[in-house]
Amino acid sequence: MNIPVYSVVAYSGTGKTTLIEKLIPALRARGLRVAVVKHDAHEFEIDREGKDSWRFTKAGAEVTIVASATKAAIMENRPVPVEKLIERITDVDVIITEGYKTGPWPKIALMRKENLKPLPLPPEECFAVMADIPVDTPGPFLPLDDAEGLADLILKDLEKRTR
Repeated sequence: MNIPVYSVVAYSGTGKTTLIEKLIPALRARGLRVAVVKHDAHEFEIDREGKDSWRFTKAGAEVTIVASATKAAIMENRPVPVEKLIERITDVDVIITEGYKTGPWPKIALMRKENLKPLPLPPEECFAVMADIPVDTPGPFLPLDDAEGLADLILKDLEKRTR
């Protein structure tokens, strides 16, 4: 079974990370197990210089894995399409992505008045719109900080999918 994916999209500085940070415990309180995939437009480093895994990557490993008794990290040292990453996720009820404006999954578009940026997508292409100013949208509209309301909306959508 495919795990449902919802993507939170907005321009930088709008509050995507803050919303997702509040959304995760709201979804967990509703009994859902959550995975998050974050898009980073910049070159990021997950490893620390000098550590063994960093040395393996610098030596040319295509994939480096670090695992302990409590967590694991797979570092793909090559481009991987987000769809392939999502396919690898198991044992969760919902996947939230941050920053992926394309893809076949529902989009939750955010807009913040103070950063003077429009919605990142037309409202009619969105599963939901969240903003701190009124937005004309054919779908659900929620206040920008309403993680609880968004969790309820996602839960209702998940229940419709399983009928």
